[in-house]
Amino acid sequence: MSDDPAAQPVEPRAAATVLLVRDEPGTGDLQVFLQRRVAGMAFAGGMTVFPGGGVSAGDEPDPARWRGPEPERFGARLAQPADLAAALVTAAVRETFEECGVLLAAPAGTEPGPLDTAAAWRDDLVAHRITLPELLAAHDLELRADLLVPWARWITPPRNPKRYDTAFLVARVPDGQVADDATTEAVEARWWSPAEALSGYDDGDLKLMPPTLRTLQELHRHDSAGEVLAAAAARDIEPITPEVRREGRIVTITLPGDPDWIYEEATR
Repeated sequence: MSDDPAAQPVEPRAAATVLLVRDEPGTGDLQVFLQRRVAGMAFAGGMTVFPGGGVSAGDEPDPARWRGPEPERFGARLAQPADLAAALVTAAVRETFEECGVLLAAPAGTEPGPLDTAAAWRDDLVAHRITLPELLAAHDLELRADLLVPWARWITPPRNPKRYDTAFLVARVPDGQVADDATTEAVEARWWSPAEALSGYDDGDLKLMPPTLRTLQELHRHDSAGEVLAAAAARDIEPITPEVRREGRIVTITLPGDPDWIYEEATR
């Protein structure tokens, strides 16, 4: 965070994060997929996060390969222009595939499921040899926007040197697909119950950024993936920009409209 109050705020980069949820096999309890990022990364190093990342130049979908609510519907929920909303949904699908191997796409008229060649497709995408729209066209797949439901929109505070305007979207992991840890961006990736993750944070075992912490607290109110998706469809989404106050080495973060929610961390 910059200490210069006169510095011009950095323009936030559009980004998308996916709350990938499932009902735990055997118990049916809600779980969410989380990744502990590599400690040396420039952004959120060492933090435990949901899969996601910034919108790239190739995240411009082919309308003919878009299945689900139109971009205008996503834009209305997220208070974003339709073209940016389309890019956010595309980035969400791309990042989920790159970071945990789950592909929210399928041939027309079918549901997403296991794909024998998905590993090679993923390698091409990660290596930037192909964009997601190009990959879908090459293999005659549709982007399944209907599997994603907006949850929230978080904007990094103005004084931060790296800023993101991030759409949080919920998706249930498709039957037959397995979320994995085969990414160079994380040292650990697995399914957690929200209660387990929150307990790890309280014990100091997990480092969570404010949006992740708040979202896990919200998810903890629900018992199943179906409940989360239903709750997402009913949410009123207002952009959230945390409020930051520094006193010595202690940074205190609060949320507008919720003065009782407090996040504190010590800086170097």
